[in-house]
Amino acid sequence: MDVPLWLALIVVGYLGVKLIRPPVWLIAVLLLGGFLLADSVLAPVVDAFVK
Repeated sequence: MDVPLWLALIVVGYLGVKLIRPPVWLIAVLLLGGFLLADSVLAPVVDAFVK
């Protein structure tokens, strides 16, 4: 069974918010930080570390 990445992220995100109930500001900081990090000079370093 192949699950698209976007669907898996939506399900995991929904369950995480429902079960853990993090504050809204923390979700915003993590999303904005990830977005900014993906377009920064450190993106290749993070990519190599994740793989």
